[in-house]
Amino acid sequence: MKHARASLEISATADEVWRLISEFDYWPQWGPTVLAVASNAAAVGHGVTGRVKTIGGLWLPFTIVEVEPGRSWSWKVAGVPMTGHSVTDLGDGKIMVEFTVPMLLAPYVLVLRRGLSNLKRMAEAGP
Repeated sequence: MKHARASLEISATADEVWRLISEFDYWPQWGPTVLAVASNAAAVGHGVTGRVKTIGGLWLPFTIVEVEPGRSWSWKVAGVPMTGHSVTDLGDGKIMVEFTVPMLLAPYVLVLRRGLSNLKRMAEAGP
């Protein structure tokens, strides 16, 4: 399946950014369309399920479908393949974060770019 992509270089450690994109408590802080997350888990893991509250107040079920710990994860929302998230260590205290979305949802890249900007601001501000 082809994907549309958005990426951004961030001056932070891969571990710090992984924490921000994988732990549910942080999602509403950087995700423009995420208002809240409800799950029995605290972070992404293969097969983890939950619900995400989107703008407009709609709660949608999600399942984490792929995880490479510390590196990448992707999910389905309401049974539909959605965004992929990856972190690549570039060395010298810099990382590349990439978000992907199925090509059918390519206009959503604008939202992904906003999320990356939010993530950069959070990560570079420190803990």
